[in-house]
Amino acid sequence: MLDRAAAVNAVETVARRARPGVGTPARPDYDRLFAASIDALRREGRYRVFHPHRRIAGRFPQSVLRTPTGAERTITVWCSNDYLGMGQHPDVIAAMKAALDTLGAGAGGTRNISGNHEPIVELERELAALHDKPAALVFSSGYVANEAALSTLARLLPDCVILSDELNHASMIQGIRASGVEKLIFRHNDVAHLDNLLAQLPRERCKIVAFESVYSMDADIAPIGEICDVAARHGALSYLDEVHAVGMYGPTGAGVAERDGVGHRVDLVQGTLAKAFGVIGGYIAGSAPLVDAVRSHASGFIFTSAMPPVVAAGALASIRHLRASGKERMALHQRARAVALRLKAAGLPVMPTESHIVPVLVGEAAACKQASDRLLDVHGIYIQPINYPTVPRGAERLRITPTPCHDDAMIEALVVALRETWTALGLPLASGRRP
Repeated sequence: MLDRAAAVNAVETVARRARPGVGTPARPDYDRLFAASIDALRREGRYRVFHPHRRIAGRFPQSVLRTPTGAERTITVWCSNDYLGMGQHPDVIAAMKAALDTLGAGAGGTRNISGNHEPIVELERELAALHDKPAALVFSSGYVANEAALSTLARLLPDCVILSDELNHASMIQGIRASGVEKLIFRHNDVAHLDNLLAQLPRERCKIVAFESVYSMDADIAPIGEICDVAARHGALSYLDEVHAVGMYGPTGAGVAERDGVGHRVDLVQGTLAKAFGVIGGYIAGSAPLVDAVRSHASGFIFTSAMPPVVAAGALASIRHLRASGKERMALHQRARAVALRLKAAGLPVMPTESHIVPVLVGEAAACKQASDRLLDVHGIYIQPINYPTVPRGAERLRITPTPCHDDAMIEALVVALRETWTALGLPLASGRRP
């Protein structure tokens, strides 16, 4: 199997072969070098294909797929991060339409240069209230929120060290790298290992413990209270990514920390507006000095255009609805349990899950892509393959995300389609045998 180093070697080989002779132009063949890196991905079965489709308002999770020949067919999406279907909720759509009619399309600039419009100010107040924190700050995406906040906070704190869960999201890893500070990696959800690492550091040294609540690929949940206990005992700041939990856990949808009654123990919460809340954007919530420091120093916030009012209005409507309504959350978890049980009963290799995400193990990149393609081509079911580097090699999987909008008939169709796909491709079942 090719890894990143092998892909780089392939590019370097092409570069050596492309070196010009005496008297010829020195310009490299850039496209050929780029193509070599893509060829390496194709040979390993990790080349990503984006399927063009259009969602059908009022019929989520159904969508219309446009095939390479230009034909169209209706498909059922089983890999959407619109976990609650709020992207098509009437309240959200109505709020966005009203904002578009009254405020127009764009924000007009950065937050500092004319972009500090009323909906985004109201949205930050709502997010702070959701997490019971004094302040919140909105970013263009959850990725940017993590990268900007982690890199900024670590740079501002003297002699800071970041302790990061080994399975943290790429955006957190990038933020830690960008900070340039010392980092220590603790084993996934291993509180004892974290405690041991912290114990070796002076209590007076600035420390940030960065972790997630719901890990979206392994579908497990962090012991937030225990991690906060350890962080507090050693004088560390706790940084919790609740991207895959906000809207879906807790009495008001504030996340797993709220569900577990430990939200007040978390120093900074990072979340997204692009998953359960159904629109786009990211945010942080924490103490007023912390949030103001990020607002005042983070280039990822300062030098980018503000979220458009129409998006902020939709996010605000979604959060307010989910804070008051628990029926979507209840339906989500009921559907997720039903899917996991049905797939297990069918003998499929469902990976252990503590959350609303149902991963099914394939274990090989090319086979994972083949399974995804067959589900779409033969059964009209869209589940994107999850391959390295998103998950380790040998742990390739299909990541299924049930929603309240997936009905019983859709679940039965999914079970039949997956079983047929496993049989057709000879993939191993949960028992280890091949059908």
